[in-house]
Amino acid sequence: MNTEYKMLINGELVSSPKTFEVLNPATGKVLANVPDMSPEQVNDVLVGAKSGFDVWSKMSLNDRESLIMEYSTLLEKNKDQIIDLLIAETGKPLDNAEYDFGMLITCLKYFVEEAKRIEQPVIVDPDGRFHHYIQRQSLGVVVSYLAWNFPLLNLGYKLGPALASGCSAIVKPSQVTPLATLLCASLASQVGFPAGVINVISSDDYDVTNPLLTSDIPSMFTMIGSTASGVYCMQTACTSVKHFSVELGGNAPVIVYDDADVNKAATNIVDLKYANSGQVCVSPNRCFVHESVYDEFIATAKTHAQGLTLAVGRAEGRIMGPLSSEKERASILARVDAAVAAGAKIEMGGCIPASHPDGFFMEPTILSNVDLDMEIVSDEIFGPVLAVIPFSDQDDIIALANDCEYGLSAYVYTTNLKRGLQAASDIQAGSVCVNEVHYSVQLPHGGLKQSGVGKDCSKYSMSEYFTNKRVSILVND
Repeated sequence: MNTEYKMLINGELVSSPKTFEVLNPATGKVLANVPDMSPEQVNDVLVGAKSGFDVWSKMSLNDRESLIMEYSTLLEKNKDQIIDLLIAETGKPLDNAEYDFGMLITCLKYFVEEAKRIEQPVIVDPDGRFHHYIQRQSLGVVVSYLAWNFPLLNLGYKLGPALASGCSAIVKPSQVTPLATLLCASLASQVGFPAGVINVISSDDYDVTNPLLTSDIPSMFTMIGSTASGVYCMQTACTSVKHFSVELGGNAPVIVYDDADVNKAATNIVDLKYANSGQVCVSPNRCFVHESVYDEFIATAKTHAQGLTLAVGRAEGRIMGPLSSEKERASILARVDAAVAAGAKIEMGGCIPASHPDGFFMEPTILSNVDLDMEIVSDEIFGPVLAVIPFSDQDDIIALANDCEYGLSAYVYTTNLKRGLQAASDIQAGSVCVNEVHYSVQLPHGGLKQSGVGKDCSKYSMSEYFTNKRVSILVND
């Protein structure tokens, strides 16, 4: 592509002396070159965001809403161009790209409405002398690091509550998939946002961008990414007191009990497992199936997964795209090979497809006879590999599901109400879906244990972008 991509810093679209390459994962070829920001630009964006916050936080919610809705409308007018670019840099199928883009629009609109419902409660004074209330005020400058797998959904998760609450935002999309986000930034520059309210930068050098974390200007650091990256960023940012909201790694368990609707469980799990080529933080990774329905589950899952076609974008049928990079594909294939060497059985897939020698495609893969010590189970596998593990009535299946450092999502299939409620209560995860996978903007999304702190989506996310100031007024001497 010949498009010149620019960053949005303090109301201006700017380039940088250095650039870095972005690859098309379906071909492995260079798709574009984007700015690799300079140290001077890091300082510019921090100063600009602080000035933008000073203006934006003092504007009325109605005035902020007007600009946010104008921006949403402009994004929707450019939907086809944005989605085409998103497909090119991610290799997504069309329906997945449309969902990714749609969540950006949904979040911008949802959080404006949620901001209208922020409560400022009165607190009773036992002596009747004071009128106490909680005042909610905009938190400050928010630095957001985004993951590469859902670039625009991630942008919506962070930009939506920041703008609605009156915060200014510095957004750094992943260096793997920055293009659609930079295009959305260029459209934001056409709306009348005060300079410095929305800043979108690009970089492939954390040594350059680390001042975004160490500066005392940001009030909050938020990100979506791996646990290792989250720990590193939080450690780096602890040069001053900041708020953190980070959604990190996951290794979601599935429990399919003997009384489950096996067909629904298998098709549900296959649909989620191979969505976005398995590159989803809530993807099912450890699939525990009761031994009495194990063979039926495997057979149903294989039949459903065999209906997938490897393709990108607007191809017809149920399609699955490539992985993000050759490095990621090689790592996943090596773990599959290690599992097979240790006794696992490949029910389907497990290879680079001969039909797609270019790019970073991998066959949808199902493994059986998997041991819990295998890396394919113990580590998060961010790819199209479903490991299916039998369990019996003698196993403490909840303990097995919880035997993991992560706690982001979990899935349970049973027709026994008591069993479903007990599993939902006892599984250590930020969300548990019983009998159907379900995610939505009004539902809090975030993890326990090493899967992060804070929430995306819902009123619980919105509240993180406001202060809680207690005000006490003497009314009776």
